[in-house]
Amino acid sequence: MRPDGSERVVLVHDWLTGMRGGEKCLEPACQRWPDAPLFTLLHRRGSVSESIERLSPRASLLNRLPGVGRYYRYLLPAMPLAARWPVPDCDAVLSFSHCVAKAAAPPPGVPHVCYCFTPMRYAWHMRESYFRRGRLGRARAAAADVLLARLRAWDRRTADRVTHFIAISETIRKRIRECYDRDSVVIYPPVDTDFYAPAAVPREDYYLVVSALAPYKRFDLAVEACNRLGRKLVVIGKGQEEAKLRTLAGATVTFLGWQPDEVIRDHYRRCRAVLFPAEEDFGIVPVEAQACGAPVIALGRGGATETVRPLGATAEPGGVFFAAQTADDLIDAIERFEREAGEFDPRAARRNALPFRRERYESELFGYVGRVIRGEAEPLRKAA
Repeated sequence: MRPDGSERVVLVHDWLTGMRGGEKCLEPACQRWPDAPLFTLLHRRGSVSESIERLSPRASLLNRLPGVGRYYRYLLPAMPLAARWPVPDCDAVLSFSHCVAKAAAPPPGVPHVCYCFTPMRYAWHMRESYFRRGRLGRARAAAADVLLARLRAWDRRTADRVTHFIAISETIRKRIRECYDRDSVVIYPPVDTDFYAPAAVPREDYYLVVSALAPYKRFDLAVEACNRLGRKLVVIGKGQEEAKLRTLAGATVTFLGWQPDEVIRDHYRRCRAVLFPAEEDFGIVPVEAQACGAPVIALGRGGATETVRPLGATAEPGGVFFAAQTADDLIDAIERFEREAGEFDPRAARRNALPFRRERYESELFGYVGRVIRGEAEPLRKAA
C-alpha cells in the first residue's frame, strides 16, 4: 500500500483490439486504478475506451509484427511465450483472462486475482469449434492435437500463479474446477443498464444477432433458420465467420458490420427478438437486450441459463430456450415465440437485467480485491 493507503494494482488483459465484453469488464478497473501498469499481448491504439487508453497499455513483442491485428488469432502457439510480462512490485495483480493473461507471474508473496472469462476455450471445451477435423485433414488434425495437449498442460500449470479465481458465471466456475481443480467465487460482468434502456419506439418485424462472428457463436444456425422461415434477420458484428455467413445468407438477411453502441441499442429497442445460439461463458448481449425490453431466443446451455428467464418456467419470461444446437430446434423456438408473443412484457425483461448493472459489479469486484490485499480473503486452492 502507498503511504496514503491507496492500492498498488497491476492489470493484465489478453489483448486490446476492440471494445467487447472483456474490455467492458476491464474498463472500471482502469478507472478505479488510473495509474496502474496495464500489460497485454496486443494493443491496437484507439480500439478501446479512453479510460483504458489513458493507461498506455504495454504490449508484448507480438505487437511489433506487421499487420498483426489481422491475424493474431493464428499466433496462438506463440502466445504462451509472449505472456512473460515484467510485473513490478505491487499489492496485487488483477488479470482479465480467457487465454493467457492469467499466466502473469506476480512478485513473490503478492496475490494474483484472476477474473476468468473461461479457461482457454481453444484448448479445452471448444476444440472442435476452432479446429474442425473435417477442415484440417489427417496430418493437420494430428498436429493440432499435439499443440492443444501442450496448451492444456501449460494452461493448467500456469493456473498455479493465480491465488484467487473469480468466475464470470456458475458455468465458468464449473469449468475452472474441471480444468484447474480450483474453486472460485462468482462475480457477474457489468452491463450498463442506464445506457441500455427502453425507448418509446415500436418493435419492428426483424430478428437480431449482435456479436463478434466467431465459429463457436454458431450464427450459421440463425442465418439458416431465418432463411428457411423467410424471416428478416439483421447481423451486427464482424469476425472470421463473416464470409461464410454471407455465403449462407438469403435475401432476408442483412449484414451491418460492427456498429457503435448507440446503433446497437437502437436495434435492441426495435427488433422483434434477439437470437443467441451460442453456448456462452456469460453472454452480455442477452442482458443488454433485456435491459432494452427485447426478448431473447437462446440456447438453453451456458451463461444464458443464468441471465434469461425462459417461457414456461416463470411468470415473467424474458425469452425462449431451445435444447439442441441445430437449426431445426432454433426454428421451433422462433415459432413458439411467435405463437406466444403476448406472454412477453418488456418491463419484466428490463427487471431481469437490472441485477447485472455496473454498480453491482464494481462493488463486488473492488470489494473482493480489497479483501484479498488486506489478507481477509483466503486463497482458493483445490476445489472441494
